[in-house]
Amino acid sequence: MKHKAFFGDGEYTFALTDSMIAELERLAELGIGAFYLRAVNMQFNLADLIEVIRLGLIGGGTAPERAAQLVDTYARNQAIDDLYPLALNILDARWGGAVEAEPQSEDAA
Repeated sequence: MKHKAFFGDGEYTFALTDSMIAELERLAELGIGAFYLRAVNMQFNLADLIEVIRLGLIGGGTAPERAAQLVDTYARNQAIDDLYPLALNILDARWGGAVEAEPQSEDAA
């Protein structure tokens, strides 16, 4: 239920833990189901994307102060087209679990 991705200055682990979901629900004034539907149907607010990324960083083990700094530097005033896929991947990892790529077998024929 974790998502690893490059964000800003390096690769980070993102995870929406139960406590991070509770905070997201509080901030958005929506349950996680309605929030997720709003995101996939592209009915989100910009703040939704930024908070998913920030809370995902915290849930993934980044200190809250560092997560806020990263979001302030690399998410605010950035192209929404760059933020949306990351935020959706973070949500998807929690919604359906992280899908890991299966190892490719080499055919020696």
